[in-house]
Amino acid sequence: MTDIREKVISCREITEFQKKVFLELLKVPAGQTISYGELARRIGCRCPQAVGQALRKNPFAPDVPCHRVIRSDGKIGGYFGKTDGDMIERKRKLLESEQ
Repeated sequence: MTDIREKVISCREITEFQKKVFLELLKVPAGQTISYGELARRIGCRCPQAVGQALRKNPFAPDVPCHRVIRSDGKIGGYFGKTDGDMIERKRKLLESEQ
């Protein structure tokens, strides 16, 4: 995980906000999930949608495991900007593989 942390920190193609989101997400263990709202709260952001937008452009997936972020109602949410179809199935499979 240290290597991916270093890549995130040194990346010049992402914003400081994205770095905060990605680095906090690295703290979520395999087999666990976190809501967009909780992830936002942990980084001091009031907008879960902003977290979702940052995750939509995650160049480090699956090393930065954006598939672990779900909606606050427990539903799977989006994945790479999609809310249905192949990408959601991919997210579901990634989550299942970590159980």
